[in-house]
Amino acid sequence: MNDVRIAAVSKQLPDYSRETKDILPLVEMWLGDQEERFRRKVLKIFEGAAVDKRYSIMAPEEVFTATSFEEKNAIYVREVKKLGTKVLQNALSAATWGTDSIDYIITVSCTGIMIPSLDAYIINDLGLRQDVVRLPVTEMGCAAGVSGLIYAHNFLRSNPGKRVALVAVESPTATFQLNDYSMANMVSAAIFGDGAACVLLSSEEDAVGPKIVGGEMYHFTYATQMMGFDLTNHGLKMILDPAVPETIASHFPDIVHPFLARHGSSIENVSHLIFHPGGKKIVQTVEDLFGALGKNIDDTREVLRLYGNMSSATVLYVLERFLEKEIEAGEQGLILSFGPGFSAQRVLLEW
Repeated sequence: MNDVRIAAVSKQLPDYSRETKDILPLVEMWLGDQEERFRRKVLKIFEGAAVDKRYSIMAPEEVFTATSFEEKNAIYVREVKKLGTKVLQNALSAATWGTDSIDYIITVSCTGIMIPSLDAYIINDLGLRQDVVRLPVTEMGCAAGVSGLIYAHNFLRSNPGKRVALVAVESPTATFQLNDYSMANMVSAAIFGDGAACVLLSSEEDAVGPKIVGGEMYHFTYATQMMGFDLTNHGLKMILDPAVPETIASHFPDIVHPFLARHGSSIENVSHLIFHPGGKKIVQTVEDLFGALGKNIDDTREVLRLYGNMSSATVLYVLERFLEKEIEAGEQGLILSFGPGFSAQRVLLEW
């Protein structure tokens, strides 16, 4: 089998951004009719979410304006096309790859609906080849960035000398529900932000960058109610079970140790943790579990602070930080994310 390497990772942020402290007055206005105790509780959630700033495809005032699902989704479609094209361009120039050299394009998004999928527009906008293989990944939520890496790895392992572009574009703000006062909606509004990321991978003999040793998925049986969206007449309504952190904790040893053992490694050999920042509580849970093993997830916490949770794209922002570091040859990194299903996706890297 030939090696699969990560050639480049890049990001692209939308035009609008606001610090959390500047969003609080909008939240107060939105919750104006709610009882004061509830309002105070929600503001505390925003203040304690460990997110200092977030980006969005529309002005924050627009996010808090009542519009139809159709109108919000139209903004999503318009903006993700721009972000997807731009982020792939960023990555191609970082790797000095021509647009006509991409053999396989994977696009990832779960925060809006568009058919044809995003990849079709990127192919036209950037002039990708007519025989490029398309794979849109649409319903795997926060885990889909890692799912995309696994699909890319599988394709490249069986196809030497090929190149893959993985493009993740998400706009959770386009799914924000103005009339949903559930805790799931409050928590997701407090942690989510918009953003795009792109990873370029190659199975060429002269490819450089960290090597993917292996990638696997882990399915939590009978846990479909843990996380996802309900499709309502008002749009995509957030489902988020408060038991997610403890569910992860109970499965954690089964998720991490057998996977590493199958690839001839162990947690002792893994120097770098590239974990998806799902939210403050999940980060804390995973930090406690890894901390007990003498590891840290500082980069994960920092990405959450700077951008919030951008669903599938977020873990790729963490990955980008590791590609910018000076890492010794032979050192290993574990990429890990969780998403609807309920599932855990993991990839083992070696520099």
